[in-house]
Amino acid sequence: MPIRRLPETLINQIAAGEVVERPASAAKELVENALDAGATRIAIRLANGGIDGLEVADDGHGMAPDQLRLAVERHATSKLPDGDLAAIATMGFRGEALPSIGSVATLSLTSRAPGAEGWRLVVDNGRITADGPAAAAPGTVVRVDGLFAAVPARRKFLKSPRSELAACLDHVRRLAMANPDVGFSLESEGRRLLGLPPLPDASPASLLARLAAIIGADFADNAVAVDLMRDDLHLGGLAGLPTYNRGVADHQFLFVGRRPVRDRLLLGALRGAYQDLLARDRHPVVALFLDVPGDFIDVNVHPAKTEVRFRDAGLVRGLIVSGVRRALDAAGHRASTRVADAALAAFVAEPAPAGWAAPAPPASLAEPPRLFTELPPAFAPAGQPAVAVPPPPAAGFPLGAARGQVAATYIIAETDDALVIVDQHAAHERLTLERMNRALAGGRVATQALLVPEVVELDDIAAARIAARADELAELGLEIEAFGPAAVLVRATPALLGTCDVKGLIIDLADDLAAFGKALSLKEKLDAVAATMACHGSVRAGRPLSIAEMNALLREMEITPHSGQCNHGRPTWVRLAKTDIEKLFGRR
Repeated sequence: MPIRRLPETLINQIAAGEVVERPASAAKELVENALDAGATRIAIRLANGGIDGLEVADDGHGMAPDQLRLAVERHATSKLPDGDLAAIATMGFRGEALPSIGSVATLSLTSRAPGAEGWRLVVDNGRITADGPAAAAPGTVVRVDGLFAAVPARRKFLKSPRSELAACLDHVRRLAMANPDVGFSLESEGRRLLGLPPLPDASPASLLARLAAIIGADFADNAVAVDLMRDDLHLGGLAGLPTYNRGVADHQFLFVGRRPVRDRLLLGALRGAYQDLLARDRHPVVALFLDVPGDFIDVNVHPAKTEVRFRDAGLVRGLIVSGVRRALDAAGHRASTRVADAALAAFVAEPAPAGWAAPAPPASLAEPPRLFTELPPAFAPAGQPAVAVPPPPAAGFPLGAARGQVAATYIIAETDDALVIVDQHAAHERLTLERMNRALAGGRVATQALLVPEVVELDDIAAARIAARADELAELGLEIEAFGPAAVLVRATPALLGTCDVKGLIIDLADDLAAFGKALSLKEKLDAVAATMACHGSVRAGRPLSIAEMNALLREMEITPHSGQCNHGRPTWVRLAKTDIEKLFGRR
């Protein structure tokens, strides 16, 4: 078959397949055009999830009639004044959105520029069907009807109206986060789903207010501010505490120059920042804004402009990891507040059964039963009685003073205005990991030789896998060697772990190494290996602690980064405010 030129209509339909995949794609392009036009208010209306109707109205600078006609031609744009693709200062340039939409739908543009009359242009599946004066307010109204109605092969791939509506709402929310000085509203079938008034400016305070309005006030309460400058790059925004996480990564909002992106480099850097703070199946909640010089990025590498290319990808990755990590480090022992809210919500006051009365204690009972465990210090020198230490005052300590232990697992502490419950194993696990990280940063983890080396039997593959990493494990303080085809000999363990379950530790490490694969070095997955070791060297649930030991644990938590969550992202402590406890008993 000879080579031939394709018809213009078919060319536009092909371009539409790249730029306009669904109603949400069209909505995104039209809202971005409104932002580039200087709009301060943008209103979006949808019919049937945008499949049957989509309208975007703005109060931007509008267009004259000749500009309207150019707007529906391919590769015509106002966003490239100098003709330099490396210096794009707008939401993006391709010059294909409007003609592409007009080739697969009925596209109506009504606009009025300052000092000019209103004008209306209609393109019906590639043909201009109306071009003349029209009554119009300043700004532009773009309406899209019957998307893909004339291209049934494309229309059948659209999802349900509810799914298409959710996608449109997600795009608009992301654009609204990055532009707090612009008002946004979105209506579907006459019902308002989003209403955000314009804020005074794009300052951090306005940004925080906009994020709280969209993501929720609880996010703002459970996030830390990120602010880091490196060279000409600036990273700002909010990063959720590790304990404030989700099972899916749908609440990771990343922006480059106010442009929402789903870039693999940025997502990978984000995973690196939370690497030893979250379980593998949990995801952080973040809203991060990266500001870079115009010539530092190429925004034209993806038709929908959801990915960008950086001139120095390593610099960007380091900025994100460092910026988020420093912010989380500064959070100290903070943990998510929604854990305490959920705990309080679970309390239900139940009336006593009819005729019930508290039984009197038996006369033979020498002392009342004890709800809390309080034992002598576990590390008192042999042969010496433990010295009773009066309980310290609750004032002056963020996590309060220990008052006792429940179920030999949970430490109960009191502050001036709250009750603090600490999971002793989860807390000590984090403290042990942080000690290991500090030791590794200083060179090599100190070892503790076993009095009698221990043989751990494994299957052939697991034993070979562990033995192959002997040198790397030695840097972590674990000295092992092959002992036949299906066992390893453990000669020393990390001194930080104290007395630990050697067999359980080796088995878990073998599982970790199997998950990493051969391509990754142990150092690349040091967080998981160290976390596994820390777990085996931590105070176990079920171990009684003395008041002195409890307080020592609380004090160390207060000065240790990330002590608000264990190595798997679960909270290590919960705070129940005194006022909330009083409400449970009807005192407020």
